[in-house]
Amino acid sequence: MPWQTPLLGRRRQCPTLGGMRPTASSSLSFRRRTLLGGLAGAVIGATVPVSRVGHAAALDPVLLGRAADRAAQLDQLHSLIVARDGEIGFGAAFRGPDLDRPVNVKSVSKTIHAALTGAAVDRGVFGSVDQPVAELIGDLIPPEADPRVRTITIGHLLTMQAGLERTSGPNYGAWVGSGDWVAFALSRPFVAEPGERMLYSTGSYHLLGAALARAAGRSLLALARDWLAAPLGIDIPPWTRDPQGFYLGGNEMVLSPLALYRFGEMVRLGGLWADTQVLSRRWIEQSWIPRTRSPFSGDDYGYGWFLTRAGGHDVAYARGYGGQMLYVVPSLALTVVVTSDPTRPGRSQGHVGDLNAMLADDIIPAAERA
Repeated sequence: MPWQTPLLGRRRQCPTLGGMRPTASSSLSFRRRTLLGGLAGAVIGATVPVSRVGHAAALDPVLLGRAADRAAQLDQLHSLIVARDGEIGFGAAFRGPDLDRPVNVKSVSKTIHAALTGAAVDRGVFGSVDQPVAELIGDLIPPEADPRVRTITIGHLLTMQAGLERTSGPNYGAWVGSGDWVAFALSRPFVAEPGERMLYSTGSYHLLGAALARAAGRSLLALARDWLAAPLGIDIPPWTRDPQGFYLGGNEMVLSPLALYRFGEMVRLGGLWADTQVLSRRWIEQSWIPRTRSPFSGDDYGYGWFLTRAGGHDVAYARGYGGQMLYVVPSLALTVVVTSDPTRPGRSQGHVGDLNAMLADDIIPAAERA
């Protein structure tokens, strides 16, 4: 079934962070939870004390309590935030850092970098997604690279359809151990034609980040802080850089769960946050058009977002190693954040499968039955 992008922006206002008392429906200890009220105007960074919960949103308390119990039993899961219509109905740090503390979101970074690409297109920094990346980093292409690298576009990198051998998985160590991450990625052999199929590769997003930094004349960190952090009122700390000084594209960013919530809500509202158009509505709609398919999960992929269905609803989600997840369910005005142990694998048939089941079996019904 095609995506219903007109469902974006059901409620066009700055989301509030509400809270209510825990109910008897959940047997979970509330010692790790903190009321989230009063943070709507605050910068979400390392100074706001948050570790306990709320239940103010339009969510069925019994099913929400069941989701909380389920989350507590997943020893790999660190935190969970469930928000509906801009109000946080549940927020807990079961283990690991509190909700306001930056954590490694792994490949959720790809979704954030895709948003930066959209901001660059909106501002004319990139001509379009059809622009060849060689126009921006042509001088960084090594002489031994296949000539076809000059046909790779920004859109190919966004959808990880560059055709180059992957730098993720078993090739990741050799890539980040090289002296030049951009040249290494560009000199990989072609295993498919550009645009042919998805080859999940952090190298594609690193090339995209390098191209954006070149086009804008500013670092990826500076752009992320200017174009996303400032309007959202969140903190984006520095993260890994390559030997040439380019910030790593598509991995290792550190954001708090509450910062991810704000980012997800902004996207759910069609790019709008607190009366500021952070990203164009058109870019969000374009991002949620299926353009390829993951060879691992089988889910569709747009511009930085995986696209699937759960509980009869369209779901867009960002996914990072270990079970770092950001789910957006437009038809129910739901935004859900999960952070997990970033050192343990999170497979579709393992921990991430458990998270997907919690969304489909408990969280989505909690919104439907409220």
